[in-house]
Amino acid sequence: MSSPTRSAPSPQPTGPKSLGPLAAAAACATPAALGAPAASPQSETAAKRTTQKLQRAAVDGLEDVKAQDIRVFNTEALSALFERVIVASGTSNRQTKALAASVCDAVREAGFDKPRVEGEENGEWIVVDCGAVVVHVMQPSIRQYYRLEEIWGSKPVRLKFGAPAPAARPAAMADSKASKAPKAKPAKPKATDKSKAKPSASDSAAAKPAKAAKPRKPAQPKA
Repeated sequence: MSSPTRSAPSPQPTGPKSLGPLAAAAACATPAALGAPAASPQSETAAKRTTQKLQRAAVDGLEDVKAQDIRVFNTEALSALFERVIVASGTSNRQTKALAASVCDAVREAGFDKPRVEGEENGEWIVVDCGAVVVHVMQPSIRQYYRLEEIWGSKPVRLKFGAPAPAARPAAMADSKASKAPKAKPAKPKATDKSKAKPSASDSAAAKPAKAAKPRKPAQPKA
């Protein structure tokens, strides 16, 4: 009997189709396949310009309603969610709400999406999330208590192009360090020279010699 002929094994497919669904997706997860081209210097420059434009719009909205002590901080190295943090103060619930509304209007007029707003009910601390820029509108007592400048204030930036350079250290941090500085001790009073001191009335009286008593006249004999 002749042995049955064995057919040659069919070649196994290679490439992503031969892998599992997760492995195949991982193998094809290139930037081009995901629709996200690799970042180029031109795209990074355009992104920075967009962030600066958004920052200027937010600052314009704050200045239109007379916000106090506006500070802008670069947070690119601290958070991947946003690139700028802006902190400003309003003196009342009415002003903080007006500041938040003005920021929203200015951002939309600049061509950006409508920001998300939180904290309008209370008015003491309102957060306006503009995407790459987050604005914190706070009343002075709340701002002094939470001290956001100490969290995000490692890299302050200019409010606008051409504005004066910000201080290297926020005022809140400088004030806290100044309060911890040791206080100067009061100078001790100098010892007075007793030899030059004026004598008191009792001392001058004791220093005077006592007057000698006058002698009595002898009594004359009776006749």
